[in-house]
Amino acid sequence: MTDKELSNGVTANAWSRLRQFTDARIGLGRAGISLPTRQLLEFQLAHAQAQDAVHLPLDVNALCQQLATLEGAAALTPIRLHSQAADRITYLQRPDLGRRLDDESAQRLNAPAPDAASAPRQACDLAIVVVDGLSSLAVQNNATAFIETLLEELSLDKDQSWRLGPLTLVEQGRVAIGDEIGERLNARAVLVLIGERPGLSSPDSLGLYLTWGPRLNLNDASRNCISNVRPGGLSYPDAARRLMYLLRESRRQKLSGVALKDRTDDNLIEHQGEARNFLIS
Repeated sequence: MTDKELSNGVTANAWSRLRQFTDARIGLGRAGISLPTRQLLEFQLAHAQAQDAVHLPLDVNALCQQLATLEGAAALTPIRLHSQAADRITYLQRPDLGRRLDDESAQRLNAPAPDAASAPRQACDLAIVVVDGLSSLAVQNNATAFIETLLEELSLDKDQSWRLGPLTLVEQGRVAIGDEIGERLNARAVLVLIGERPGLSSPDSLGLYLTWGPRLNLNDASRNCISNVRPGGLSYPDAARRLMYLLRESRRQKLSGVALKDRTDDNLIEHQGEARNFLIS
């Protein structure tokens, strides 16, 4: 038996040392021509967790209670909404229905604001929309903590003030449903927090989608995305920092999507000095 052979009959893989840096399934080793039993069982467990994340219904009451504990969250008591997808099976089979509000929800948003019985809703700078998406687990575990971090960042912005619209909570929704909500709330920008499609190492990944000038029939090119927001991925403070940059730039340039680049990790000053070809430098 060589130094690459383990006593339990599993042949080690030289890449296994990299597993301390990632949740990706690399360097698993082998038993004969197959995966070792332990790694196979871990894979099956991860697959089951991903399936559960898709089908587990969002505990809306528990999430509302969590949001109510946020400091100063009285104005952010969520308005509960529902897409045109009546149930989970319909949601999975008809993505188009998950992009639009049902009639009752649309009427609820069209109603005058509680403090203005007859006047239309005032314009707001940002509407925050929480959507269950393809992983209610992601929303249940991460939405409240991230919103708390974001509210703190917004309050610390000395250059600009941010008027927030009503917080909305959507069941059986897709990303694009935020466009209709933002338009009905007269919001300059909309932020959608949604459970992303579960991966085999991340069943609880939260996605953030920012759109300037939300309105019906926009496509994905109009949105900026920050993904994998969770304790095991992109931390809440880092995600909030990136989002604040996009919010400021979106507000300044009056746009979002492919025309708005995330420069938060850039250490270079563009277009300064003589351009050189790296192949001959």
